[in-house]
Amino acid sequence: MEKPASYCAHVAKLPASNVHRVYHDTQYGFPVESDDELFGRLILEINQAGLSWDTILNKQHHFRKAYDGYDLQRVAAYGEADIDRLMSDAGIVRNRLKIHAAIFNAQKILELQGKSGSFRNWLSNQEHLDIRDWVALFKRTFKFTGGEITKEFLMSTGHIPGAHVEGCPLYGARSELQSK
Repeated sequence: MEKPASYCAHVAKLPASNVHRVYHDTQYGFPVESDDELFGRLILEINQAGLSWDTILNKQHHFRKAYDGYDLQRVAAYGEADIDRLMSDAGIVRNRLKIHAAIFNAQKILELQGKSGSFRNWLSNQEHLDIRDWVALFKRTFKFTGGEITKEFLMSTGHIPGAHVEGCPLYGARSELQSK
């Protein structure tokens, strides 16, 4: 089977109810306003490392529930009992390093909010960076964020282009939303 040229081409052939199609049509590449939702997207991208995106998309609601709706304050305060709870939750990826990264990253985002007003502002203030500098910044700032995780997080939240390709019905819509 021939690999599609883009994610847009891949999902165009899928039923409207497919998790990839829903994600592409409603989330991928669109700006995210809420710091908690940005954090949630970072959790999903980190947890995808070494796994299929199918796995993560099918577990999205479990991640949201397990991580208290991605509430930054709550996750930043997680202790050993919370880590044990997450490690026993079959609805998410049970990886101790990824769980610790989520807690650390929530704490770091709270610090960034204190300095920049919001995580979203902090990200927006970096939009002049090229992808190599973004990756270096993320590696210095967060845990478990390599090149692909950083790129996909930024693309999926509308901070860098590339989520939708020309010819995709959402290409123009994404561009219009990003410029507002």
